[in-house]
Amino acid sequence: MWRRMTIEISGMKESDWADVARIYREGIETGNSTFENTPPSSWEEWSEKKVNECSLVARDDGVIVGWAAVSPFSKRPVYEGVVENSLYVATSARGKGVGVALLEELIRVTESFGIWSIQSRIFPENTASLRLHLSHGFREVGILEKIGQMQFGENKGKWRDVVFVERRSKTVGF
Repeated sequence: MWRRMTIEISGMKESDWADVARIYREGIETGNSTFENTPPSSWEEWSEKKVNECSLVARDDGVIVGWAAVSPFSKRPVYEGVVENSLYVATSARGKGVGVALLEELIRVTESFGIWSIQSRIFPENTASLRLHLSHGFREVGILEKIGQMQFGENKGKWRDVVFVERRSKTVGF
């Protein structure tokens, strides 16, 4: 029986890590979400590379069904307001509005922290992610050709392109 999802977005906490890692693994298994072959081994390893105040989880009926996070683009002070985003939705929740809810809240939260540019590198085959980003004010900057080589799975050894997209805030940084 079909049930409408009730999506609640909140800040990511250490206690969410097992579900975040599970959903990350599901994305990795598609072969079209990341060059990584495993999630970080611990919350500490994960959180040391993120802007934790902007990390979010989506819940449906109390169950985590997606997450979004940002990482600094650079450690140089001139780029303090530039981040790269990651957004993953559980296999069971794809196509049900979770990504839209997460990305909208991620944009709001990052702007509240003074972030003026969100960037993402998306495999061209990941058409759902490209559509999601482009429909939320991201623009395609270009294609980074054969930027990385897959290290696992059926695509091991294959060089991959990524589509580089960015969203510039209309309210922050100007």
